[in-house]
Amino acid sequence: MVIIAKHIHVTGIVQGVGFRPFVYGLATRLGLRGWVCNTSAGVEIEVQGQKSKVESFIHSLEVEAPPLAKIDSINIQDKLPDNECLTFDIRPSTTLEGAFQPISPDVALCVDCEHELFNPQDRRYLYPFINCTNCGPRFTIIKDLPYDRPATTMADFRMCDTCRTEYENPLDRRFHAQPTACPDCGPLVQLRYPSSNTPAVSNIELRMSAILKTRQFLREGKIVAVKGLGGFHLACDASNEKAVDELRRRKGRLGKPFALMCASLNVIQRYCEMNEEEVALLTGHKKPIVLLNVKEKNRMTKSVAPNMDTLGVMLPYTPLHHLLLNQTDLTLAKQAAPPVLVMTSGNISEEPIAISNEDALERLEPLADAFLMHDREIHIRCDDSVVRVESQKSKVEGRPTFDLRPSTIYLRRSRAYAPYPVALPFYTKPTLALGGELKNTFCLTRERYAFLSQHIGDMENTEVYESFEQNVEHLSRLFRVQPEIVAHDMHPNYFTTQYATCNTQHATLIPIQHHHAHIASCMADNKLDDRKLIGLSFDGTGYGTDGAIWGGEIMLASYADFERVAHLEYLPLPGGDSATRNPWRIAVGYAESLGLDITNLPFLESMETQAVDIVRQQVRKKLNAPLTSSMGRLFDAISSLIGIRNQVTYEAQAAIEMEVLSKSYLSEAKPYPFEIQNGIILLGELLKHVIQDVKSNQAAGFIGARFHHTVCAMAVEAAINVRQKTGVNEVALSGGVWQNQVLLDLTRSNLLCENFIVYTHQQTPANDGGLALGQAAIANFK
Repeated sequence: MVIIAKHIHVTGIVQGVGFRPFVYGLATRLGLRGWVCNTSAGVEIEVQGQKSKVESFIHSLEVEAPPLAKIDSINIQDKLPDNECLTFDIRPSTTLEGAFQPISPDVALCVDCEHELFNPQDRRYLYPFINCTNCGPRFTIIKDLPYDRPATTMADFRMCDTCRTEYENPLDRRFHAQPTACPDCGPLVQLRYPSSNTPAVSNIELRMSAILKTRQFLREGKIVAVKGLGGFHLACDASNEKAVDELRRRKGRLGKPFALMCASLNVIQRYCEMNEEEVALLTGHKKPIVLLNVKEKNRMTKSVAPNMDTLGVMLPYTPLHHLLLNQTDLTLAKQAAPPVLVMTSGNISEEPIAISNEDALERLEPLADAFLMHDREIHIRCDDSVVRVESQKSKVEGRPTFDLRPSTIYLRRSRAYAPYPVALPFYTKPTLALGGELKNTFCLTRERYAFLSQHIGDMENTEVYESFEQNVEHLSRLFRVQPEIVAHDMHPNYFTTQYATCNTQHATLIPIQHHHAHIASCMADNKLDDRKLIGLSFDGTGYGTDGAIWGGEIMLASYADFERVAHLEYLPLPGGDSATRNPWRIAVGYAESLGLDITNLPFLESMETQAVDIVRQQVRKKLNAPLTSSMGRLFDAISSLIGIRNQVTYEAQAAIEMEVLSKSYLSEAKPYPFEIQNGIILLGELLKHVIQDVKSNQAAGFIGARFHHTVCAMAVEAAINVRQKTGVNEVALSGGVWQNQVLLDLTRSNLLCENFIVYTHQQTPANDGGLALGQAAIANFK
């Protein structure tokens, strides 16, 4: 009998996911000796025994790993057997200087814990903080690595004897589940009222009475601030139109759709269509907000998602959520609860979500009638992720149909996904990429890992700046990154540019052009090596190398550099940033610049003549009317011209509403004429024909459909032109405009029909939420 011994080093997400008890169980099952240990660099294993059993152990490490584990590498080295080793043990964790490893994101409540939560015979029956090795908070409670209870916000909760026994039993589901607790030793939930409404002497309802009272409040139409995994939500009954309208008024969120949390799939089916992939996302261990198509006849309150044909829906992902929404438990049935809740971020619009009880009571007091909170600290805020499933088929009339593998499109990558790294196809120096000004995320890279942060938000106020700085410091420490390179947007006035200049010492600062970063992000997302491809970078705004506002860019790009080979023609943006909130200004400015007559068009009827004349004067005199080649602004201009929206209350609102109206006309619509001259995509003919269609009383949806076909035709013709000159046959689509599903489907199908190889984002958002990944990649090649 041949006895061998191996030292095994495993990297990836292998802490906080049940990996050590899995290793322990596997080794004992095979009769092997040795030990397993968490370190700040991963998991270390020493194993010895019969050669065949050790080989079987190594094979099973990867193929039988726990469902939440994600193994990046297994390094195996021979060693001499230790005759004094008689058992297989789990050793205490150790810290290695400078070592790092990925961190598990937060995980939705697992099936086993959900069963125990609603089992009257279980000691954790209706306990709002039930969890195990397979579920519960991770990223949002970690203070440092390795991932052990003393390094989390659970450190102050001393386990009772029963919990301690489970925690120390390698064969128990709660072995080293760091947040594990029970009603006797763990966090408590409480219901508090704003100080101005109720005397302090009676402002706390403990345990189940807090849950039942909250259910009552929601049924009565009140707004409740609910503390979740990564921050507070503001919740109300989605079927109560007065409550939804009041939440909009208090929050200052006039038109942007609200997210919904539904009690079950059966409840979702009342309102939305779902395919297998969408059901898998809704019910999996991540449970993001999933955009679903609404059914034609549904009774959802219209003010939840005005003018939309989709709803953003999620299922409960914490035990507290389950307790608020459960419709079947006999104890909870004493107080009926709404089956659908609005669950929107606990903040005043554009501020970070509240995470501490004190912050919530102060900042959310004007917004909430009551606060359902608890005493488990949230160390780092993390908003809900937003995703959708891309179309399985993209169809082009008269041409072949391409069956595409369904995949997840990330609109916001945050809870349950961040900070899981993107694997890079090249090695990097320690790098900090600061991202963009809108939808900010930042990126830390080390070796072949790119750690993209959770959603930070729009860098519009001091509170977001502070959140950004706290997150940069926290993730840099967790992943042991001391940046040698700091990449930032080349816009001189962005907060991120100022941060790079003032807060990074002993690092090389590298400014990155915005749209180049978009294309590089798509390349890195698809694990492409450094080579030139055609980049179609379409978005709302980005600082160009000539100082103008770019956004409709056709590039020949690699990680190392780019060439701007074509773009939308420059047109004026009257009022600068104010025009982005008032699309009518863009429509009037474009028409004035191109010499087009818009007299008596319906969209001007609600506008004051003096205001319109001022915009025209700005364009003629070139006063506060910066030039732009932005595709996003072109969408705004068309939306206003055809009467969809003159003002917007959130980013891309006009374009999104035009997309919704366009869908039913796509099959009958044809592109408008346009021309590309010397790399400039001229827009005069397009806008002239749009105006003619408006004057002919064509439906806004029909004009919108023609416009979508036109943008597709522009993209394809520009790509063909570049291929004819260079021979390059690969195309990357990136930038926020490509989150338009209609445009994405049309363009990708037509490019495929022209035999292009097309890359779209697979792990990161196409919008500015993925920008930092591209910045980091470019900086390492520069």
